[in-house]
Amino acid sequence: MLDEELVHRQDILRPSGWRPRVPSGSMARERLILEPIAAAGDVGHWLAALEEVRQDTLKVLADIPPDAVDADPGDGGDTVGTVLYHVALIEADWVFADVLDRAGDMPPDLFPLSDRLPDSRLSPLGGESLAQHLDRLARTRQLILDQLRPMSAEAFYAARARDQYDVSAAWVVFHLIDHEVEHRVRLTTLRDRFRRDGGG
Repeated sequence: MLDEELVHRQDILRPSGWRPRVPSGSMARERLILEPIAAAGDVGHWLAALEEVRQDTLKVLADIPPDAVDADPGDGGDTVGTVLYHVALIEADWVFADVLDRAGDMPPDLFPLSDRLPDSRLSPLGGESLAQHLDRLARTRQLILDQLRPMSAEAFYAARARDQYDVSAAWVVFHLIDHEVEHRVRLTTLRDRFRRDGGG
């Protein structure tokens, strides 16, 4: 996983309402696992849900003026471009680093910047068009679907031991759904602001 991201996963990237799965101070390992609640887990349904969330994100982006991608929102928050880069990078990182244990296979041309600055803010990415950001999102999504689609239900729900926690592909997909929805709130706020202001 990304070194810069590790510390932030404990408080920034946890799903809303997340609570530790072990008591504070316990020596037990944290388990980021989703247990299937039916007779058989359905990998296809989870991936379909991931795709459905993306379609909702694309609908928001369709209403953002191209010249607003790098526009300063004036609230001290991240730009559209910075948020989109972060969403793609975190998606790739969770799958390649945590699920597959192959962080080195993340394409460097897609991710030239680390996720965060030393002060914990998202790394700002400017100078790219909305089309370029959409291409990164699409290429990243195809890469992870190519890895997750062939998984059996057993592999999808299996716990993988990593340095600081155990994690399953099922939990990662759940987390990526939640993560994108959270950042879509920011994108929607920016869309509405640019609509009100008449552009970027």
